[in-house]
Amino acid sequence: MEGDCLSCMKYLMFLFNFFIFLGGACLLGLGIWVIVDPTGFREIVAANPLLFTGAYIMLAMGAMLFLLGFLGCCGAIRENKCLLLFFFMFILLIFLAELSAAILAFIFRENLTREFFTKELKKHYLRNNDTDVFSSTWNSVMITFACCGVNGPEDFEAVPHLPYSSLEKVTPEACCQRELQSREGMFVNKEACLTGVERFQNRQGCYTVILNSFETYVYLAGALAIGVLAIELFAMIFAMCLFRGIQ
Repeated sequence: MEGDCLSCMKYLMFLFNFFIFLGGACLLGLGIWVIVDPTGFREIVAANPLLFTGAYIMLAMGAMLFLLGFLGCCGAIRENKCLLLFFFMFILLIFLAELSAAILAFIFRENLTREFFTKELKKHYLRNNDTDVFSSTWNSVMITFACCGVNGPEDFEAVPHLPYSSLEKVTPEACCQRELQSREGMFVNKEACLTGVERFQNRQGCYTVILNSFETYVYLAGALAIGVLAIELFAMIFAMCLFRGIQ
């Protein structure tokens, strides 16, 4: 009975790690294709720092899962105690890193409040100064999500206007409505927007817009993170049980 249980655990662990191996291989292949693709997609990724960083994160995650699945498969099917122990230590490090990240996110959650972003915006925003990373990022966010400030255009009342701008007093250019929500999009009526005509401005604050846009994804990501931690915990238990059962 004990031998049958051990054999069942071995093949279940092999199957489990085989799917991890395949998932890692797919992510690794996709990451490599995005980075080295000669058809032009590489230039699009390179031009966007967020996509560029995401491509390398995807590559790293794919390589890590590929190695993890390979070690688990080999350790299970060959009943190799050394590989199983290495697999256990590797997945334990990942588990502890993810748990630490979750704890830090909980501790510093107050840095994601509406008040925090409003304070930072009023303190550091330099309107159309695209050489400033903070201002450029905020402008991109406001253009992409068709929003203005954290709470609305009133956030910019304390932000000094540019000395060489004859129109822009309170509402920055990035808050003006566009026919297409991108930097290349044509303004509906830029002059009227900058002089305070509200119907040509994006009046809704970015905090509410982004929160509504990503609310579903936040819950999904949270559920996925809990699921991943649970799977990793069970994988460690299976690996240690198999390790102890091998003579």
